[in-house]
Amino acid sequence: MRNWKPAKLALVAGAAPLLLGLNPAFAAGNDSVLGKWRTPSKHGVVELSRCGESVCGRLVDSDGIKANPDLRDVNNKDTAQRGRKIKGLQIVGGFKAKGNEWVEGQIYNPEDGGTYKATITPAGANSLKLKGCIVWPLCKTQTWTRIP
Repeated sequence: MRNWKPAKLALVAGAAPLLLGLNPAFAAGNDSVLGKWRTPSKHGVVELSRCGESVCGRLVDSDGIKANPDLRDVNNKDTAQRGRKIKGLQIVGGFKAKGNEWVEGQIYNPEDGGTYKATITPAGANSLKLKGCIVWPLCKTQTWTRIP
């Protein structure tokens, strides 16, 4: 039988989650933001899912999409992007896990064509706070509600 020294045992114990493919960034609190969410404006529905070690979100429905399923990104500041469809468009991404929050991400607003710095914070089992900032302190926070 092998005699393990405390330092080696600690090193092996610390590496075990990495060897098993577990990343502390995906603690249960961070997964709580995954799913479909209703936004407070125009009955938007955003589906948040994992994108590598981050989360991203696609716009899957809204009043505008219901009225015109072929709705395009006509307000995008990049004229080359104006022909892409709004339905299925990734509007949320680039986040890093920090505790139970997702920070340093971005949210794209197809209504004005702007991309803003964003933070996602769970606010209970069925709501989250998404804060978007042009530049701090010029921020706006929305409460999104989980769609079962």
